[in-house]
Amino acid sequence: MTITPNTDPFALARSLSGLHLINGALVPAASGTSFDVINPATGAVIGTAAEGDARDVDAAVTAAAKAQKAWKAMPARERGKLVVECGRRLMDHVDELGRLIALETGKALRTESRIEASVLADAFVFFGGLASELKGESVPFNPSMLTVTVREPIGVVGAIIPWNVPLLLMALKVAPALVAGNAVVVKSAEEAPLTVLRVCQIMNEVLPAGLFNILSGFGPECGAPLVSHPKVGKVTFTGSVETGKIVSRMAADKLIPVTLELGGKSPMIIMGDADLEKAIAGATAGMRFTRQGQSCTASSRIYVHDSLHDEFVRRLKANVDAMKMGDPLDEATDIGTIISPDQFARVQHYISEGKKHGTAHVCSQLPEDPSLKDGLFIQPVIFTDLPADAAPAREEIFGPVCCVFRFTDYEAVLAEANNSEYGLAATIWTRDLKTALDAAHRLEAGFVQVNQNLVVQPNLSYGGTKLSGLGKEATLESMLEHFTHKKTIIVNMG
Repeated sequence: MTITPNTDPFALARSLSGLHLINGALVPAASGTSFDVINPATGAVIGTAAEGDARDVDAAVTAAAKAQKAWKAMPARERGKLVVECGRRLMDHVDELGRLIALETGKALRTESRIEASVLADAFVFFGGLASELKGESVPFNPSMLTVTVREPIGVVGAIIPWNVPLLLMALKVAPALVAGNAVVVKSAEEAPLTVLRVCQIMNEVLPAGLFNILSGFGPECGAPLVSHPKVGKVTFTGSVETGKIVSRMAADKLIPVTLELGGKSPMIIMGDADLEKAIAGATAGMRFTRQGQSCTASSRIYVHDSLHDEFVRRLKANVDAMKMGDPLDEATDIGTIISPDQFARVQHYISEGKKHGTAHVCSQLPEDPSLKDGLFIQPVIFTDLPADAAPAREEIFGPVCCVFRFTDYEAVLAEANNSEYGLAATIWTRDLKTALDAAHRLEAGFVQVNQNLVVQPNLSYGGTKLSGLGKEATLESMLEHFTHKKTIIVNMG
């Protein structure tokens, strides 16, 4: 029976509480324990998540390994058709998923959560359509020998996802892995476990049991056993640099491949000849203010030519001032909340540090609704006059805080933009084609845009350099390189 969309996120959260999805069934944790899931807009408990450990991991990986054998043997296009069907079913649930993700993450429904749910569905349709591209090569090695390469799946993929964009970032891992012939076990983020569980439940109506499993739990007790499990042949992780290094070391002990997307401190350069109106709109979107700045690609370092600086700051602040903070489930809300008390404290710390060294332009207004008085709302802050070495200017904050600097010299601003341990994304605004192309080549980032600031989406190669991670996601190339291995076959015809 097809699952009917449920647009009451509170009831849906309760129905999913305390459960993993293993081998096609919703089941409690082996320990019988769970932890609370909190609505960050009110501080209220909306449900619980199963607290997974090594026993749950082993059950999920064992089921995945068994299901993968038959899945691998299925023709690639048939696998693709099933993944496309998953995407179509998820599209029927976009409003439901958007409401639930808004409830558990505090991201505004209209400006963030519903859009993310739609891109989730599109990602499965996109990758499902690429199944025919799992091709090998003919190698001209010797005329008397037929020499070819073929692409084969790795086996069981362990995927660890973050809380800021859990639907999209899960899709960019799960969809290509499945199409390539792998089975997947996902470990969700502790702060946002319910919506991704619902996605898995919907997809398990279509997919063979055991092929796609999802666990909730904490890193040491659930994530670590998943990475170290002997039947997991590939790990893909999105999260902090510190945790990414731990994952990489654990994967190295098994000599298995790993993909890491670890964050950024992305620069935006606005040249003196830029279209100021478009640049301000781009900076407003690029800083991801509607997501409270909780984005790896947030343009949190903005370098503005001296001739435009003051006007840019004034108008950027006016843009953000016009955004309404409030209940994430309210269609009128532009900006929701920070995800958790720990993250709230972290952002507040950086704001306090910035105020010691620069000028803070505080934007928008906290919600007046008394029911939201305990919510994790933070007014966005635009800093000016900060020293380049101040912590808010150098470190990833993951909050609604951006630092604006003035410049006059092009070479100097390029050097400063590249003076970072991160290298995920970068943007330049200019009307001069020569400058645009020069900067695009010289900016040390994996995702560079000129005169726009799009978010990550299918068919755009996404991934960084330096401490921003290893490997690319979101494309055919990523599916081939990260979720298959190449086998060479030689047939002697002599």
